[in-house]
Amino acid sequence: MGLSVFNTLSRSVEPFVPLDPEGEKVGLYCCGPTVHDFAHIGNFRTFVFADIVRRYLDFKGFKVRHVMNITDVEDKIIRRVNESNKSLKEYTSKYEEAFFNDLEALGCLMPDDRPHATKFIGPIIELIKKLEERGIAYRTNDGSVYFSIENYRKGGNCYGQLLNLNLDEMRPGERVSSDEYEKESIADFALWKSRVTEDGEVFWNSPWGEGRPGWHIECSAMSMELLGPSFDLHLGGEDLVFPHHEDEIAQSEGACLQCDGQKFVKYWMHGSHLLVEGKKMSKSLGNFFTLRDLLAKGFAGREVRYLMISAHYRETFNFTLDNLGGAKTALGRIDECTSKLRELSAGKIASPDNDSKLVTGFIKAMDDDLNVSAAWAAVFDWVRNTNRQLAAEGIDNNTAAIELANWDQINKVLGIQIAEQKPPSEILALAEERQAARKNKDFARSDQIRDELSAKGWTIEDTPKGPRVKRA
Repeated sequence: MGLSVFNTLSRSVEPFVPLDPEGEKVGLYCCGPTVHDFAHIGNFRTFVFADIVRRYLDFKGFKVRHVMNITDVEDKIIRRVNESNKSLKEYTSKYEEAFFNDLEALGCLMPDDRPHATKFIGPIIELIKKLEERGIAYRTNDGSVYFSIENYRKGGNCYGQLLNLNLDEMRPGERVSSDEYEKESIADFALWKSRVTEDGEVFWNSPWGEGRPGWHIECSAMSMELLGPSFDLHLGGEDLVFPHHEDEIAQSEGACLQCDGQKFVKYWMHGSHLLVEGKKMSKSLGNFFTLRDLLAKGFAGREVRYLMISAHYRETFNFTLDNLGGAKTALGRIDECTSKLRELSAGKIASPDNDSKLVTGFIKAMDDDLNVSAAWAAVFDWVRNTNRQLAAEGIDNNTAAIELANWDQINKVLGIQIAEQKPPSEILALAEERQAARKNKDFARSDQIRDELSAKGWTIEDTPKGPRVKRA
């Protein structure tokens, strides 16, 4: 059985077969951040989901080119630039740097390409010109250029490929210039926006005069420039299905750059919303968190990552601080098990057993539309069984090394960062002092030190091989 994924385009689970005739190369595009502010955890659920997709494709032996764009010009950014009295680059670079720091804290691999919309103005203009030549784009009196949904449909194209749109019942609109417009409205959308006073110094020259691109056209131009007119996978949050991704299809296929019979994108995958404390995230409700908010509360990036990938990507997920505490406990179980295996293996290196129950169970789950919930069940079955064998001293150092290799094999996909293995020197010194106190039968001091260690977040486990210091 090979990998199957739910394709939003067909509304069904399909076998994943790359466009590459050799079946090796995969082009993957994920809509990246709009760098007008710090990204919140709802944003990061999408990016961690994309990281899991990319890692699992790597795991399956595909050669993945992962592209994630940086939206560094659009309506909100321009408003914030004007309010800050900074240049466009000065304003966006701060939030771009913060975004990639957060992405790293969550254990995500860096995308192979991180194109900026402002660096692709040339390809954007060329794509708009092609749409204009085909009669699908039209100029307005103010020098803006819009996409004509009517002309696109008259050309035999379907507007509403990713979701069923009842064009007769949806509220019509002549055209809309805003990057984020009401989703119940069907209206021509801006490809190029003529410069207005509020734009300040954010503009570029074009055949239609000074102005800037619309949001939707940016992703079409960047993705096709880097991955070609047809590529394998386009990822994003479910909130982008309409209008953003539908408009991407319309622009890209409307320009007729694909070979006969090919789509702009073969597979569209969308991650579900993230709720916080059972409600949609909102600053007014006090349930709005950035990653740095959670780190400041003492949670670790690996704990946030674990929680984000504990549920299937197509399930609406409830993110709570209590669940984050549970994530810490779950990771502690894995850390303790792997730490014991590492100690027992005594540095011995082994190859993974790809026929092991852990690896085969993990692959079976992930091949089924990346069913990470079932994959975690395989992991914790392995933890429980391994702990039983360790307690019964039924694992030798060679077997321990193989089990570690099995875990490392699947952790290439899960991306759970290794917890600190060696306690700090001050903790080790306290542990040695406690051991000395026990030998001298000074149990009062021994108990006092245990309490001190506990207050610092450490505990001592007395084993047949001597005391073992570990995180509480």
